[in-house]
Amino acid sequence: MKSKITYTKVGDYYLPNLIDTASVSYSELGKYGRMRLNYLKEHKHAEYIILWSENKLREHLEAVDTTANNQFHLLMKQLAERENITEELKANNQMEWVRKMNNIKNSVEEIIGKRYIYC
Repeated sequence: MKSKITYTKVGDYYLPNLIDTASVSYSELGKYGRMRLNYLKEHKHAEYIILWSENKLREHLEAVDTTANNQFHLLMKQLAERENITEELKANNQMEWVRKMNNIKNSVEEIIGKRYIYC
């Protein structure tokens, strides 16, 4: 359903009464939503404009953020189990646990970026 645009006469001209409901502030988004927004603005400007003009930008960014966050937590858990990173390791050798978890986090961030942010 298309919304009807109304106009206001200013002098000899009719100007559209536009309300920007598609814009999204950074504070409304999570990490991955902000990353996707930056990517769209810098590298996929046409796609950004289309989403914005169709009033689907907010919905798109929220969906990307939610999906990416869910995948992040799922992949972190799965890779930690696969690498046999346990609470016992954390208690016995904290530095080794931190090193392994940081490696997993970096890998997961790269996967998330390729699948959901930079595509």
